[in-house]
Amino acid sequence: MTRPLSGDLRQRVIAAVEGGMTCRSAAERFGVAVSTAIKWVQRWRQTGSTEPRPQGGDKRSHRIEAHAPEILALVEARPDLTLMEIAVHLEQAHGLRVAQSMVWRFFRWHDITVKKTAHASEQQRPDIARRRRAWFGQQPDLDPERLVFIDATGASTKMAGAMAAQSGARAAVPPSHTATG
Repeated sequence: MTRPLSGDLRQRVIAAVEGGMTCRSAAERFGVAVSTAIKWVQRWRQTGSTEPRPQGGDKRSHRIEAHAPEILALVEARPDLTLMEIAVHLEQAHGLRVAQSMVWRFFRWHDITVKKTAHASEQQRPDIARRRRAWFGQQPDLDPERLVFIDATGASTKMAGAMAAQSGARAAVPPSHTATG
């Protein structure tokens, strides 16, 4: 963000206009935009100040803060609500349109973090739970001693072809990121 023009320049433009120059002439003389000179003179006449107004900052959080108790109650009742669902609720209930990012900032300002469950919420539905139990019951019992766990966090497909050829294994290997074209 650019810095405001100096207070000295502001005072000189205002003094020139008060001395009888037009805003347009003063702006041209001091090398500022005509609209800038007009705004400075208007502000000086209304407030008596030549200081720049504060720049940046939050100008809209008060809109969502007005609904803080309701938002907090919603999350208390349904902790799995998404940011979008909260934004949609605010629009439907109050006509307040906010972006997901505003809802996220609301929670950040209130130091609220909500961790999602590690499984799909559909698993809690009775019909899905029944089907899952039936599916697990149909699975063969696995001997944990025969299971092999492979840590693939550092795996790369770049060497897979060479390694497969060396070991005599035959398997399809996805192309590495360099092979895409």
